Amino acid sequence: MARTHVVMADELLGAIDKVVGQRGRSRFLEEAAKEKLQRLDLEKAIKRSAGIARGSAYKQWRDEPATREWVREARRTGGRG
Repeated sequence: MARTHVVMADELLGAIDKVVGQRGRSRFLEEAAKEKLQRLDLEKAIKRSAGIARGSAYKQWRDEPATREWVREARRTGGRG
């Protein structure tokens, strides 16, 4: 476990302390950093895969109504449709 020094606005620190108290800061900030890193990884994966489901083989992704109908059908048939 490493120690670090973090500088942040007093208002933000006060808001964190209201939620978790001074003794809960480290855990809160560690969890917040993990969540942010996961979101950034997900965003990168989404950008890398953008446009991968194009063409007639993926007509269920054409637009929102087509996707809704595809989901309804999959639920109705248990995915065997």
